Amino acid sequence: MTSELTVNVQTDCIQIAITEDSNLVEYQKENREMTFAVGNMYLGRVKKLMPGLNACFVDIGSEKEAFLHYQDLGPQFGSIQKYVKQVRSNRKKTYPFGKAQLSGQDDKNGNISTALEQGQEILVQIAKEPISTKGPRLTGDISLAGRFLILIPFTDKVSISSKIKSPEERARLKQLLQSIKPKNCGVIVRTVAEGKRVAELDNELTTLYHRWEDALNTICRCEKPPKLVFEETSRTLAILRDLLNPSYESIHVDDEKTFNEIRDYISVIAPEHIAMVKLYRGELPIFDHFAITKQIKSSFGRVVSYKSGAYLIIEHTEALHVVDVNSGHRLKAGTQEENALEVNLGAADELARQLRLRDMGGIIVVDFIDMALAEDRQKLYERMCQNMERDRAKHNILPLSKFGLMQITRQRVRPVMDVPVDETCPTCFGKGTIGPSILFTDTLESKIAYLTEKLGVRRFTLHIHPYVYSYINSGVFSLKRKWHLKYGMGIRIIPDQSLAFLAYSIKDADGQEIYMKEEHELV
Repeated sequence: MTSELTVNVQTDCIQIAITEDSNLVEYQKENREMTFAVGNMYLGRVKKLMPGLNACFVDIGSEKEAFLHYQDLGPQFGSIQKYVKQVRSNRKKTYPFGKAQLSGQDDKNGNISTALEQGQEILVQIAKEPISTKGPRLTGDISLAGRFLILIPFTDKVSISSKIKSPEERARLKQLLQSIKPKNCGVIVRTVAEGKRVAELDNELTTLYHRWEDALNTICRCEKPPKLVFEETSRTLAILRDLLNPSYESIHVDDEKTFNEIRDYISVIAPEHIAMVKLYRGELPIFDHFAITKQIKSSFGRVVSYKSGAYLIIEHTEALHVVDVNSGHRLKAGTQEENALEVNLGAADELARQLRLRDMGGIIVVDFIDMALAEDRQKLYERMCQNMERDRAKHNILPLSKFGLMQITRQRVRPVMDVPVDETCPTCFGKGTIGPSILFTDTLESKIAYLTEKLGVRRFTLHIHPYVYSYINSGVFSLKRKWHLKYGMGIRIIPDQSLAFLAYSIKDADGQEIYMKEEHELV
């Protein structure tokens, strides 16, 4: 299996797609203005204690106050708060971290009212992004993640990933990290650290420790909370950090700045793979070129077809996700039981992909087609477990109940990815009537004439639906050629699959969209 990562950089967002054997399996869309990402560290202030919930609300600068439960304070919360108080007492010089005193484990069954007080400054980290009407979920258990290691301040423990099975390798890594780790810091060794040399691990450990020192300096200089003291790497780099492995064949990026950022990062964490980072310079949008746009359109939405006419219906509610499996218009030979098993196995394959693709979390209830034989139900359960092995999120799967339902829980750290696939009519905006479509090219020409002759814009790009592009480009003396002769060769016309049929978008030489709506469209 070969994996590819494709990055589409736009002015307002960054889209990231991961494909396995050309099939889309993960999709992330990161708004450039979004700052509340998992892993970010804040110096916040306790806003409100909730003894009934044994929790509190913390002001970290978000629109909705963040939630912190007592159980999420972490075993070393007392040590962290004591040190933060020392750091905050002298704004001119940071109190040396090596001199911090580690206290014993905090009481797991304690009360929030005894641990915190209203108005108290507190160092926290985001564990879950804001979801629906809820604010961010916080933790007091501070950690800084790298590719090979996770640095955990205020503890001395070294832990090894359970996926590293060799006793000799586990002993080597533990002894090695015990000898090089900084004072008052613990380390979790990730699976990809297996077989790595001491120099690689030491370099990353030093980098993580410097990030922690920078965060402490920010805490020291902060005038008044709330304050962001440590920002997690971009979503693109975080995916690379967690996922990069020998199965990756290439990383395609359509923005030079992001390309250089990724290339520099790869040169540090995996210099042998630097050649896989490629800058895309094609005319077509990068997602169209790699057939990702079409997969996004077909993979999201309420109804998802997968094979031989079978389909899934996926419904989202506040508390859970419900999936119904339907055989559709299958006309295959065989018994009813054989057909039910085949449809259900195909549904298990598609559902595992959908969970990763949409990043669905919480409780998922799946209504499979009823099967009479116990061995068939076991086959389905084993197939689902096998498919979910590639999923990085923590999950639990229960065998089918007597009602034919499968229950799955999956870790939820950010809102479910929901991509609207139904297109609003770009000319009537849902009103139900449009002007003559045959005049659409005349409308486009009037926009081009206004830009070139009235505004003096000579270089710009017109994005249109591929069908419209084919019409404009057809014939020996095509409309495209006529426009070039009449208005200049600085006009680029690009087919864009993300646009609706009679939609268009005009961008200047810097990629910024030029707003060209008619007055009647603004009503």
